[in-house]
Amino acid sequence: MLELQGQAFGQLRQSFGGDTLNTAVYLARCGGGQLRVHYATALGDDSLSAGLLERWAAEGVHTGLVQRLPGRLPGLYLIELDDGGERRFHYWRGQAAARAYFDTATTALEEQADALDALYLSGISLAILPPSGRERVLALMAHMRAAGKVVAFDNNYRPRLWESVADARYWYGRAFATASIALITADDHQALHGLPSLEAAVSAAQALPVEEVAIKRGSLPTVIGGDGTWQEVATEAVARVVDTTAAGDSFAAGYLSQRLRGAAPAEAAAFGNRLAARVIQHPGALIPRDAMQDLLAPVG
Repeated sequence: MLELQGQAFGQLRQSFGGDTLNTAVYLARCGGGQLRVHYATALGDDSLSAGLLERWAAEGVHTGLVQRLPGRLPGLYLIELDDGGERRFHYWRGQAAARAYFDTATTALEEQADALDALYLSGISLAILPPSGRERVLALMAHMRAAGKVVAFDNNYRPRLWESVADARYWYGRAFATASIALITADDHQALHGLPSLEAAVSAAQALPVEEVAIKRGSLPTVIGGDGTWQEVATEAVARVVDTTAAGDSFAAGYLSQRLRGAAPAEAAAFGNRLAARVIQHPGALIPRDAMQDLLAPVG
């Protein structure tokens, strides 16, 4: 999506972002030259879409799985921030091309699934698709999981994207049942299930039928584990939060970049927390690469 940063009717800075795109960019940056990151979505045949593809490629994200749909446009969002760096989003994506990715009989993602080692998607990935598209995503998840691939599902829950909470719970339940890794933002899990507290949300996340779970709790330690064995990994203190946009997305990238290269879950969570702490000290979803260059040493 196209990203606008700033105050309405004031000066705005243009960039790009979107939850899974943010993760793809940070994952490419953190891959240490060992991870080949592809992004699957749909864009239009306009100049804005062409500009997005150029910028993604410049970040090391491969775009061969992107579909170009004539007459469509990318989505757009505006980030407004309060004094504490907490963000408020305004979206224009009802007709975004990404919603139509599975409108064709087959996609490059489905055709090339057997050549991929891992799949990452989010609750927003499901939310923006029609039911037929969701079914194809779940079939893809199941196919890759059966082949022993990593299938990571990030719970990013945005109520306004769903027709009802019951609908969201249904699709999330199916996604969790198919994933091998669940990346959970605890307050999103709390909102999705109407739970009374963050502690209740953590307990509910620990009961998910997923072999590996990482539960993010803001500044509180991250809870990781599975099969009844859990541990806490401290977050990194930040003197001043500038913008919390992409905190969870960057954590996911940091975590997966390490796990896919053999690091233990605790090491991966520690790195994810370091990256997220760096990201929230800068405006926008994607911070300058040189602002995180010192974090990019390869595993080991």
